[in-house]
Amino acid sequence: MLGIRYYKAAPTTYVLQYAGGRVKREGLGLSFFYFAPRTTLVAVPVASTDVPFIFQDTTADFQAVTVQGHLTFRVQEPKRLAELLDFSLTPNGEYASEDVEKLPQRITYAAQTAVRAEVQSRPLRSVLLEADAIAQKVLTALRGSTVLSALGVEVLGFSVLAIKPVPETSKALEAEARERLLREADDAIYYRRNNAVEQERRIRENELATEVAVQTKQREIEETKLSGQIALEECRKELVATEADNMKTRADAQAYMVKATLEPLSQLDAKALQVLASRDMDPRLLVAMAFQEIAANATKVGNLNISPELLDSLLHRNGDE
Repeated sequence: MLGIRYYKAAPTTYVLQYAGGRVKREGLGLSFFYFAPRTTLVAVPVASTDVPFIFQDTTADFQAVTVQGHLTFRVQEPKRLAELLDFSLTPNGEYASEDVEKLPQRITYAAQTAVRAEVQSRPLRSVLLEADAIAQKVLTALRGSTVLSALGVEVLGFSVLAIKPVPETSKALEAEARERLLREADDAIYYRRNNAVEQERRIRENELATEVAVQTKQREIEETKLSGQIALEECRKELVATEADNMKTRADAQAYMVKATLEPLSQLDAKALQVLASRDMDPRLLVAMAFQEIAANATKVGNLNISPELLDSLLHRNGDE
């Protein structure tokens, strides 16, 4: 009505009201009436904004990679940004230009420049493994960027979600990693088998050592037995020697006794010995000895008469026997 309108801004919008080329009022979340024909409204959103990005870059070893992530920024000095970009509103409340959409692009370009500087200074493997380090350095670079400071923009966060090489390179890296894992698996199998062989060798050595100890102990037992037998044989030898000495002593004693007994008889003649021996002899034996004596002295015997009774008695007794 008559050009007077009402405007109510959100708490995250910084509003500047220009009238006659000068700022009439400014601030966050303002609500006011204004005269539309003479008023220009500038609304700068100061809330944090998330901007996703995907960059194509080349590493130091000329490998193409895709960097995917997002950054978060907010307008720290809305009045300065309003002087550089057109954030004015049309009477129907829409932005009069496309500068609002250009701001995230400018920040993305600055981020891409910082990312390119980090990616191109590293080889592919380093880029793939150091995503967090790259993100931290890019964030530091953006916070110190003169371009963003001139726009009055503050970068709150920057993160890299993924860095991917081209499919062919990715397959090659996967094959290499797979081969490395297979080699590590083979090494693990080798070490496990080698350890098993080593353990088996130790067990076998322990068994051999135990067997040697048993053999040594058995040898010691056998040596002890042999020593006992040798000592026993020595005792037996001494016993036999003692018995031999005793038998010799007995024999000497018996020989002496016999010698002492026969020595008186050695002084007698044969006839006296025969007389002594005939005391207890059989009469027939005495007759036989007499005949033998006669036969020995047959040359000296003239006539020999033997009575029939003597012969009959000798023969009769022989027959009875």
